[in-house]
Parts: sequence; structure tokens; C-alpha cells
Amino acid sequence: MEDRIMQFFYKTTIGRLFINLLLKAGLPKVMAAYLRSPLSKHLIPRYIKKHRIPMRDFPEISYRSFAEFFSRRKEFSVTDPNPSHFSSPCDGLLSAYSILPDSSFAIKNSHYRLCDLIDDTELAKRYCNGLCLIFRLTAADYHHYSFVDDGYIGKNHLIEGTLHSVQPIACDAFPVYRLNRRCWKLLDTDHFGPIIQIEIGALAVGGIVNEYEETSFEKGTVMGHFELCGSTIVLLIQKEKIRLLSKIETVLAAGDEFRVTQGMWIASKPNTEHPEPPTSDKQRSG
Repeated sequence: MEDRIMQFFYKTTIGRLFINLLLKAGLPKVMAAYLRSPLSKHLIPRYIKKHRIPMRDFPEISYRSFAEFFSRRKEFSVTDPNPSHFSSPCDGLLSAYSILPDSSFAIKNSHYRLCDLIDDTELAKRYCNGLCLIFRLTAADYHHYSFVDDGYIGKNHLIEGTLHSVQPIACDAFPVYRLNRRCWKLLDTDHFGPIIQIEIGALAVGGIVNEYEETSFEKGTVMGHFELCGSTIVLLIQKEKIRLLSKIETVLAAGDEFRVTQGMWIASKPNTEHPEPPTSDKQRSG
């Protein structure tokens, strides 16, 4: 059913017109109010069953609303402690794109300039020939995200926008990463140089909650979380600061996304030699 609805919204002219009208009419605010109310509690067990969400890592409490359930926090999390190992900030499906000399990159039918994402042209230029990592969080994923290294976080910059879905079908129809609500910040990391992290909201609420600003941080510490709907995290990394593990490069080269978990080792500093973990077929998106 959901697939047919997404096909209508993003693959037909009438559907694309209709979803733009809904967004302009304030549908996200209505949905947010409902999902934050006790009336939404009945959605929780069906959501857990449909998406096969394992609840063993979460405290056994009674959630007062769907929003409270969605933003649930684990009692503990595991992060690769090796300082030369670059860790995933979140659960999700990973893809990677080269940043061209003109500070742009392409995803299927959409072309993005870095200055469209972060509204800072001079800063964007520093990432030419670097790497853009995109982590697409699905409905079943844990929606908190953590720091990938030790370092210092700058100011959070919120850019208001619309709230399209971030599913591939929507990305084919709209340049959603530059249209959607997003928040970016500069992470001055100890081992991988200055990294720009961008959290991107999605249909239909797009709440982004960050817990830190202009302070030091430690690898693995929870940075923030998304509210209510699946979202995306984008990391912009300067040239030759990291190299993805070979098993990840193989999957991405085949045109697939790679399944990652929060704190997982996904890349290393160049010219460092460490045995890579074994490849698992379950990590391919399918």
C-alpha cells in the first residue's frame, strides 16, 4: 500500500502537484500534533511488528505517544574504539559519492552543489575532490546519531525547507537534499580533519534535535536524534582523509547501498594497515 502511494506522489504529474499542495497547506504540523498526542499510542505495536524492530536494547516502559516511542534511546551503545577507525554515526543504508572540483556531486537524477546544502560557498570549496557519505535511515532504524571521532563541534545552522520523503523514488523526482529542512555543523575531528555533518529531515515532520554546540566531544557520544520520520545524514569529508573499507567499496561499486549500524567501523585513515572485518551478505541493501 505504501509503495503504491509513493508511486503516485513521486511518479505522476498529478501526484507531484498534490504533494506540494499538501506540504504548503501545513500537513506536517497536523501530523506532528497527532503523533505527539496519546491518540497515536495504538500505532506503536503495529509499527514494531511491521518493521521487525528489536526492542531488547530499550528499557521496558510504556510510551505515551508514537513520538515518544520513535525517539526512544538505547541504554548503551557500542563504538569501535580504535582512533584510526572511522565509525558510522548511525544505523542506515550507506552510499558514497565523489565531490567534483566544482564542489558538486550527482545522485541519479539530481545534481547538488555543496553551497546549496550548507549555504557557505567558501567553506564548501574546501571539500573539492573529497567524499560525500550519505546515510539513509529507514523506518526500522534507530534514529539517534553519534560522533564519529573525538573533536570540537561548531555552531548548529538550521535551514528551513520542505519535507519530502528521502526514499530513492522521491530522490529521483526532486532534489530533496537541498529542498528539505536540514541542520549542518562543522566537526573539527582529531583524526580525520574538519568534517561537515548535515542532518536532513523527511516526510512529513522532519524534527532534528541536536544536544551539543560549540563544545568538545568524544567518539561514540550521542549527538542528537530525529523525530517521527525516517531521515538522512550527510558527511562531507576532505580529500584523502579516509578510505572506505574494501568490502563497502565493492558493494557501492555494484550500485547498492551498504547496511551499517551506529558505531560500526566503515573506513580508516589512508596508509594505515589493519585487518578488515569479514564481509556479510546481510550488509548489502538488496
